Amino acid sequence: MLLLGIDVGTSSIKVSVVESETQQTIASARYPDNESAITSLKPGWAEQSPEMWWEHVQQAILKANATQSYNPKDISAIGIAYQMHGLVVIDKNQNVLRDSIIWCDSRAVEIGERALKQIGEEKSLSHLLNSPGNFTAAKLAWVKENEPHIYEKIDKIMLPGDFISLKLTGQLTTSNSALSEGIFWDFQNNSISDDILNCFGFDKNLIATVMSVFADHGHLTKAVAEKLSLKPGIPVSYKSGDQPNNALSLNVLNPGEVAATAGTSGVIYGVSDQVTYDKQSRVNTFAHVNHTGTKTRLGVLLCINGTGILNSWTKKNLTAGIDYPEMNAHCATIAEGSDGLRVLPFGNGAERMLNNKIVGAHFGNIDFNLHTPAHIFRAVQEGIAFAFRYGLDIMRETGINPSVIRAGKANLFLSPVFTEAFVNATNVPVELYENDGSVGAALGAGIGSKAFASEKEAFNNTKPLTLIEPSKAQKYDPIYQDWKQLLDKHLKKS
Repeated sequence: MLLLGIDVGTSSIKVSVVESETQQTIASARYPDNESAITSLKPGWAEQSPEMWWEHVQQAILKANATQSYNPKDISAIGIAYQMHGLVVIDKNQNVLRDSIIWCDSRAVEIGERALKQIGEEKSLSHLLNSPGNFTAAKLAWVKENEPHIYEKIDKIMLPGDFISLKLTGQLTTSNSALSEGIFWDFQNNSISDDILNCFGFDKNLIATVMSVFADHGHLTKAVAEKLSLKPGIPVSYKSGDQPNNALSLNVLNPGEVAATAGTSGVIYGVSDQVTYDKQSRVNTFAHVNHTGTKTRLGVLLCINGTGILNSWTKKNLTAGIDYPEMNAHCATIAEGSDGLRVLPFGNGAERMLNNKIVGAHFGNIDFNLHTPAHIFRAVQEGIAFAFRYGLDIMRETGINPSVIRAGKANLFLSPVFTEAFVNATNVPVELYENDGSVGAALGAGIGSKAFASEKEAFNNTKPLTLIEPSKAQKYDPIYQDWKQLLDKHLKKS
């Protein structure tokens, strides 16, 4: 049985076709080859076109089909992973009314802070497990306040994955996990939050039918199936935000298990069976993919906007056209600590772990007679690793104390320097896996469609590639403390 996984990323769409019996990837494709555009009409704003996502999804599937390594008609279920916290709004004819306000957009911070005060801090945190902050509900409130001519036309709101599912099936559903990441879900009452609806003046009918993550979210329409050479009627049986899905793909499903990723943004995601939250909402708690009303499985999520995007920015602007492996090789020629050069990576909008402050990226202690491009490359990767350490220390306050962290051998974890800095700065071993969001979505589709007898069976063949253990934690700790002093200095200014 073949399973199709779709990963709706910020920079591109990735699809994979997986054989359920072996859990092996038969084919993968990415579209487009270059990074998708993010529209920023004002500082701190970030938008993308949902119709662009849909076009790229179709092109990615056709590109995978073109490998001729499988029969598209043998695909039996579809799973979708997607960039979290985005807002998509449609009218009664299912037309998109405006570009999606995506995860790294900062415009709704003040609206979320007002809602926290209106609902009450204790009630908000105990029921929503988060401040309304800068999440999907607050973004919708921004539309209501600033674009009433659009708001009055809205029939339904959705997360990015809900939109792609709608385009595939013509049916609109969402999940408790999706609503929790949008800060629409009341964990005490196990229902859509009346406090949020009343605070922002939202009609409950704006929200689609709520289903579990692993469920029948609709069936592929005949028109779409013909265009993509797929079999009509196959189910979309899984939808998840990218970070819960990344955890799923690493078989992080049970309390105490922890996953990490270091792509455009950086994330540490730990599973807990305790209803817990950070009193300052610097880290966030959402319903994990296997959370139900009777089985508590919550994902405690640290998200750092400015991580891999800084490494990418450095490559584009501060190199002479070298590639990432060459950058990593240059990093390795410089000793730990980058000869005093320190980098704060926070140049991608408001950072939740910094209380939604916009600190910006900073290079500290540059010595024109000493520091070379290789120093900058290393200091960038060390600065990102130190941001993870800073965030993990906050997570530890909520009871997340990992004995090992699982991560895919991808993005920054392809760099030995970054991996060493991450392991030693956090003082936690890292297991690296062959890992991919679209493959995780395909396995999720298999769980949802009952191709697997259990969640455990979906990961029978999942084995770590390697284990990296701390060996220089004492050397890295004073470097981290120096980096933290630089951060504290800029936090006082912001």
